Amino acid sequence: MEIKEIAKLCVAAFGGEPKHIERLAGAGSSRRYYRVTSGWGAEGPATCIATYGDDVAENRRFCTLARAFERRMEDCGDGVCRMPHIYGESADGHCYLQTDFGDTQLLDLIQDGRNADGYSTLDDALMHRVWKGLLILQTTAMARSEGSRPEAAFDRRRVMWDLNYFKYDFLKVCGVTFDEAALEEDFNRLADDIGAYPAAACGFMYRDFQSRNLMCIDSRPGDVPAWGFIDFQGGMRGPALYDAVSFLWQAKAAFEPRWRQRMLEAYIERLAMLTGCREDELRRAAPRFVTLRTLQVLGAYGFRGLIEHKAHFVESIPHALQNLRQLIEEGALDDYPELKRLSSEVCALKIFTPDEHPTLRVEVLSFSYKKGYPVNFTGNGGGFVFDCRGMHNPGRYAEYRPLTGYDAPVKRFLEEQGEVQKFVANAAGMVDPCVATYLRRGFRNLQVAFGCTGGRHRSVYCANAMAAHIKELYPAAEVRLIHREQGIDTMLD
Repeated sequence: MEIKEIAKLCVAAFGGEPKHIERLAGAGSSRRYYRVTSGWGAEGPATCIATYGDDVAENRRFCTLARAFERRMEDCGDGVCRMPHIYGESADGHCYLQTDFGDTQLLDLIQDGRNADGYSTLDDALMHRVWKGLLILQTTAMARSEGSRPEAAFDRRRVMWDLNYFKYDFLKVCGVTFDEAALEEDFNRLADDIGAYPAAACGFMYRDFQSRNLMCIDSRPGDVPAWGFIDFQGGMRGPALYDAVSFLWQAKAAFEPRWRQRMLEAYIERLAMLTGCREDELRRAAPRFVTLRTLQVLGAYGFRGLIEHKAHFVESIPHALQNLRQLIEEGALDDYPELKRLSSEVCALKIFTPDEHPTLRVEVLSFSYKKGYPVNFTGNGGGFVFDCRGMHNPGRYAEYRPLTGYDAPVKRFLEEQGEVQKFVANAAGMVDPCVATYLRRGFRNLQVAFGCTGGRHRSVYCANAMAAHIKELYPAAEVRLIHREQGIDTMLD
């Protein structure tokens, strides 16, 4: 259906059918991207990108901003950066065609240049070019776009939305207990501090200015590339400094701290010169924006990763927590005591601590369906999930309710029914070939989960049996046994 809609839009925009439409790999959003190869000769570009999204308001906002800024960026700059050209939009607002800036993100250049400690930097000339393009967008292009300015503003209400995103979609999902009133006081204090930012240093706030949203274009070996800006539909009027912080503290970029600070100083110097603000005011504001952005990002990772189970976001959590640790060490959270306490607690959570192990680790779990599916923190999305609720439930009888699948009376009950042995054997028949393949191919993680109503009897018995079976049959594998609802987490010897 989407392919047909894209082809129809190409006919309307360029007067001909495309030769080829290729689905591109997605990232964090729900939008779908396609590369369209032309069949319309000189009437249009050789390729373009078709974007298909269900959020019509977001799609139209992107197109409106792109059109508003495209000519202004060309007038103000020297080819340092470009906005995508919008070739056409579908009548229903679900699809639009835009410039194809290629496949190379700035993030690709960053990840290719990490040092032995895992830190990255960028060539100074390249980074100054990024700042130049960003500042043109934030200040000059914004000022010249009369009638097309973003209607939204990054006000106190939006600051509180971001802070509550962290509270509800990260802290609560991780099971961290906090003093609601004390945390709210800290959030209000932080919002007040952010509100003290000088109004003169506001402009177009990209909102999600990161290396994934800068495409490397028109570059030849040895040249400093130009940049194509994408995914700015969340932009609004707000503190320009927020975008510089978003870029430099991007979790997966892992910039070297001294280089990062030097580049922040370079941005602050230019922003002060353009806006007439004092550098010391901007410098004092920076840690507050780093704090806000880090918390907002953790909220997003919690929602996308821990709730929606998207592996990319789960993998990013430890990187964001490293930024949070640094904020604690530098004293940036000292004025917010409950937030500082909670930040220290989440940074110490075992589930987010990198655990290098030389061979396959099979994580066998029991859980209650009433409390939701288990989360996989390895980033590979999980594995097998077996539903034990079809078996006779010992929990229906008063004498078994206080017991678990570890206790002999519960074991006898399940085994005398004759169901559990066959259930575990059938499960093992599916799991065993996978374990053997993972060992052979050098994979590091596999999850096998058993769920029942309360996560107490049937699932506990089955997880115990499966863990013992794997450990005996595959001694080369590590076996971690977790009974989530019982608070048991152990490695089998």
